[in-house]
Amino acid sequence: MRLVLAAVSSKTPDVRALIVVPAWNEQLTVGDTVREIRAATPDLPVLVVSDGSTDRTAHVAREAGAMVLELPFNLGVGGAMRAGFRYAVRHGYTAAVQVDADGQHDPNEVPRLLEKLDEADIVIGARFSDGTDDYKVRGPRKWAMVVLSKVLSTLAKTKLTDATSGFKVTGGRALPVFAEHYPVEYLGDTVESLVIALRAGCRVAQVPSRMRPRRGGTPSHRPIKSAIYLFRAGFALVLALIRRWDVSPLVEPVPVRAPIKEGISSD
Repeated sequence: MRLVLAAVSSKTPDVRALIVVPAWNEQLTVGDTVREIRAATPDLPVLVVSDGSTDRTAHVAREAGAMVLELPFNLGVGGAMRAGFRYAVRHGYTAAVQVDADGQHDPNEVPRLLEKLDEADIVIGARFSDGTDDYKVRGPRKWAMVVLSKVLSTLAKTKLTDATSGFKVTGGRALPVFAEHYPVEYLGDTVESLVIALRAGCRVAQVPSRMRPRRGGTPSHRPIKSAIYLFRAGFALVLALIRRWDVSPLVEPVPVRAPIKEGISSD
């Protein structure tokens, strides 16, 4: 892995948060996303994890002012986020905010998610929670999301309407657990990760969030892909429920540390 650091600072009181943007071949969108994040949350550093990208994703992100962590191979969102969580723990951050590179997540909502950390270890930016989101899901994909949310709501003992959301904040007990055990399998970064966190005694909450259209690329909501999604979602849930993870040594909350000054290094 090759890390390029830009000059950043974080002055967020109580929580030292890092925004993590997993990106795979997102050269058309990542620059605008990083600039929007920095404008909305100027005190929070942005780490783009270029997940084995073969285009100019890393260069564009760096030019936009982000720190860039380049993975040599494509590991998927789960692998990219695990790298981001490990970076956060290693550098003394107490929370990591996942924001997608395609522009669907509104960074202006990040402060609301962070505020909820005093009540939970994981805060999900949830679609469908208040009935005002225009984002529509139909067919097998919708069925899968409904079933997953109901099962995970039961496990979490709280209402979760969007268990597969990629817009979330991880802090407290969950951050060190995810740095070591965040799943890399398809849907593991959403479904199985929540099961792991709940078994480790973490609290999960949600706040309403609006999903925006992608800035670029093609969404995977076609009928065949939706049917495959349904099958994979069911398999991921079953796997998560039967798999056992030893997270007991890792459940202590991450302590708040003094800010670390980060400078610029060459490629």
